[in-house]
Amino acid sequence: MTSAANISGAMPASVDAMLELLTSRGYLAERSLATVTYLSLRLGRPLFLEGEAGVGKTEIAKVLSTALGRKLIRLQCYEGLDVSSAVYEWNSAAQMIAIRMAEAAGDTDREQLSSDIFADRYLIKRPLLQALEPDVAGPPVLLIDELDRADEAFEAYLLEILSDFQVTIPEFGTVKAPHPPIVIITSNRTREIHDALKRRCLYHWVDYPAAERELAIVKTRVPGISAKLSQQVVRFVQALRNQDFYKSPGVAETIDWATALSELDARSLTPQVVGDTLGALLKYQDDIVRMQGDTLQKVLKEATSEN
Repeated sequence: MTSAANISGAMPASVDAMLELLTSRGYLAERSLATVTYLSLRLGRPLFLEGEAGVGKTEIAKVLSTALGRKLIRLQCYEGLDVSSAVYEWNSAAQMIAIRMAEAAGDTDREQLSSDIFADRYLIKRPLLQALEPDVAGPPVLLIDELDRADEAFEAYLLEILSDFQVTIPEFGTVKAPHPPIVIITSNRTREIHDALKRRCLYHWVDYPAAERELAIVKTRVPGISAKLSQQVVRFVQALRNQDFYKSPGVAETIDWATALSELDARSLTPQVVGDTLGALLKYQDDIVRMQGDTLQKVLKEATSEN
């Protein structure tokens, strides 16, 4: 594996330096996450982050890109994702024009023509192939987001890339990265990812933050919010996660809700304020309905209690 010493650009020299780097960009990570991220950079291994939606898995790739001054290349996974969308495809229209022009010019050397039309200039490079190209700023950050949404066949295709950081193109040859990109893979665990892929990565489960850390995150990301309201917001969200919801709110939703309340100049949580803004926090109608009446009063009382 290629170590961080072989990668251009300023890399954190310790776990504490990684914590400081993330914090300086507004990402308040637990030490365990900072440790596995540091080791991922140090060892040149992909980092596989699993957890509920909205807990900050994608954000860490963005923060690393900004903090290290690297290009961020994002591959958003979805059902049906294939090689032509994720890795490469040939510009068939341009190739056809080149063939017609060669025929018109009387060029009948089929071997030479075949070589010409499968040249680099006709190759359309998608995110995974782009991530293998050299960059003066250093290897990019490759974010493979929500891999669990892609098919297992595509997951299997990734094995060559994550093992050897190369792509084999039958008509063109093998494209190998001079230095491995910084790879962040995320999954919301809607399905299990195969062990063969996980073995190539360092793994970390990103959980919901404890109240103290979530409060610090809210204060960092919503600087205009009052101390009283920020505490109530975090208590409310923490209490919601103990309820039987289809989708509990993540940190992203906490920030969205706190921002919305701040924009409305709310000073504290009331049944009216919560009812009017609950759509910023809960994203399913069944969950919103469940939060009416006694359940709302109970959670609101817990959140606004001075104890």
